[in-house]
This record gives sequence, C-alpha cells and structure tokens, in this order.
Amino acid sequence: MGLEKYYDSFMAYVTDWNRWEKFGSITLKIIVMFIAAKLIVKITNAAVNRIFQQRESGGRFERLRLDTRRSETMRTLINNIIKYTIYFIAFLNVFTFLGYNPQPLLASAGVLGLAIGFGAQNLVRDVITGFFIIFEDQFAVGDVVTIGKVTGTVQEIGLRVTRIKVWTGEVHIIPNGQITEVTNMSLANSMAVVDISVGYEQDINHVVELLKEAAPRWKETIESIVEIPSVLGVERFGPSEVVIRVIAECESMQHVPVMRTLRADIKEMFDANGIEIPYPHMVMMNGEKGTNIEQAEENSRQKQASAN
Repeated sequence: MGLEKYYDSFMAYVTDWNRWEKFGSITLKIIVMFIAAKLIVKITNAAVNRIFQQRESGGRFERLRLDTRRSETMRTLINNIIKYTIYFIAFLNVFTFLGYNPQPLLASAGVLGLAIGFGAQNLVRDVITGFFIIFEDQFAVGDVVTIGKVTGTVQEIGLRVTRIKVWTGEVHIIPNGQITEVTNMSLANSMAVVDISVGYEQDINHVVELLKEAAPRWKETIESIVEIPSVLGVERFGPSEVVIRVIAECESMQHVPVMRTLRADIKEMFDANGIEIPYPHMVMMNGEKGTNIEQAEENSRQKQASAN
C-alpha cells in the first residue's frame, strides 16, 4: 500500500504538464539570456576594439591618443571587465527566473566578501598590485620584460595575473602579487655592442678607418639602427688578438639581430681587405726530423686558397 502511494505521487509529479511547461519556459529563458549575453559581449568588444583602432590611427579620438603598447593593455582590460560584468548580471537574472529575489543575495554578498577577503589576502594583493601595474604603466602588452627568473613578451595583463611568453614558446602565468621587481626592456632604445678581434700584426689604424667608413653605410642599410654606429677603438688586448669595439644605438629589442648583421658584414669587409681574424694555432714538432707541421699546414692552406 505504501509503495503504491509513492508510485502514485511520483507519476503525478512526472505527468504534471504544467510543471514541465514551467520548467521548459525557465530553461528556455536561461538559454536565451546567456546567448544574448554572449552576443552583447561580442558587440561591445568589437566596439571597444574599433574605438582603440581609431585612437591609434588618429581621427576623432586624436586628443585621447595613446601609444600602442598602453592602448593594447587598456583594450584587453576593458574587454575583460565588460565580459565579467555582463556575465555577472546574467547570473543574477537566473535567480529571478527561478523565482528568487537576488537583492538579499547582493546584501549578504558584502558581508560574505568581507569574510572571504580575510581568508583570500593573496587574491586581494594580486588585484591591488595588478591595478597599480596598469595605472602606473609599469609594462604593457607586447613589452619584453624580466620578472624574477622569467624573461619574455607580455601577452596579457589582468587584475589578477600576468601572462608572459618566453622565446622557446612556454607561457608563464604569474600572479600580480608576486611581481616585486620588473625590468622593462621595451621602454628605450637598445645598444648593439660588437667586439671585433684582429691579429697583433694588423694595422690597427687601418682597421679602425675601415670600420668608420662603413658606419654611415650601416645606418642606411640596417633599418633598426637609429644613429650612425660609433667605433670606440681598442677595447682590450687578448692572448693573440686586439679587440676593437663598435656600438650602435638601435630600436628597442633589436640589438641582437643588428649585432648578427654587423658581424657578418664586418667579416666580408675584412676578407675583401685581407684583414685576418685570429684563430687558434697548434704547433707540432717532429723530434726526429725536425719538421714543422704548422708550416706544412700553412702551405696546404695557401695552395687551397690559390686554387679557389
């Protein structure tokens, strides 16, 4: 008898079409609401992106124009804030559809947030630090920075974490509260320093003159160089070489490719002018015949050069 009672109650609940109609209506409203929220997020993000593009290119927002790096950071942050705000409003509407008043929930959220704040001090510190990083423009999206032991390109700056991609492809996610010291290598021009080694038997003055004559040409042919390179002269004496230093101011973070280009050009220039770059020699003496193996190797090298 008891089982029949529970069975009748279950069947009455399942076959209550008014209940299923109400459930289906609420589910449909929730689905439509989240679809609408997603569309609103896409539309607002597109509008924000368009505004920042016009700001970067001038136009009606010329007075509000920002540099590219700060503009990209602010664009990403604003899009994130808009997304979270819209989804939070949509989440509150779920309680309205379910027949609950969200106002008591909002009222208790303040007290709950205070309690959580004491237990989530690291989260609060991350958010506060992230705010000051963005407000003070310590670094921006696209900058090359060193944070702790990580050096890479900033991909995203949020209120809680910062994403940095290193040159090998790994992405490091660093909580903002752990960022205590930042080295930003994208704020100013970088310096390419090239040390050239020549043998002691070479005419140093002639080598320096060749480098000075080539400096204006480097400025014209290498786009990343912003000033005519300077030939500082003899930097130091090595065991078998004299080191001459050349420096070139170039665009931010372009010093490495500039150094490679300068080294290749200097090597070709030295070959054309018969200037030898010293390299290690090994001398082997045959004690029985007194043959200088080095001389034999030198003769072989000269014959090969003549044949070429």
